[in-house]
Amino acid sequence: GKRRVVEYWPDTDLRDSEQIPFLECQACHEPGYLPSKEDERTAIEAFLRREVLPYAPDAWYDPESVKIGYEINFNRYFYKPKALRSLEEIRADLLAVEKEAKGLLEEILGGPR
Repeated sequence: GKRRVVEYWPDTDLRDSEQIPFLECQACHEPGYLPSKEDERTAIEAFLRREVLPYAPDAWYDPESVKIGYEINFNRYFYKPKALRSLEEIRADLLAVEKEAKGLLEEILGGPR
């Protein structure tokens, strides 16, 4: 038969991106190791097979659009949460507000009822 060339055009409405962990690259566990293009390709394809293709079998990626970077979540590493107040403190505040509201209501209505 005739040989045909099939070209795929991306549907921009379906475009998505993924953040692939460095752990996908087995050699990347070594301190100071910089992944090669082959490591990147292998890691991306492994991730795609395992995490994307089972849910979107016609998914594909353009190797030219791959961007390598690193994200540091500052909240995860540097956030120090404020200590929560005790239940007794909260209860005391609620009782004080309730007492103040009762006093205001009496003042508005003209005395205790």
